[in-house]
Amino acid sequence: MHDTLPINGDHYTHLADLKSYLAAGQRPRELYANADEWVRKIILNVAGSGKFSSDRTISAYAIQIWEVEPCPVP
Repeated sequence: MHDTLPINGDHYTHLADLKSYLAAGQRPRELYANADEWVRKIILNVAGSGKFSSDRTISAYAIQIWEVEPCPVP
């Protein structure tokens, strides 16, 4: 099984990207070792993802697809 690509052909060029794939996988491990930098990046990531929230998505579906009005809960 480990020699399938070299013998049968790498039609999707998996092996061409293998080194960069492995390098990309190493970067999060190195970052995780630095707790302060890891937490800083997590906070920035969450802070920047607001427009992708489920609240916004459900609101857009309600208005654009289901054509319903919001029902505020007191």
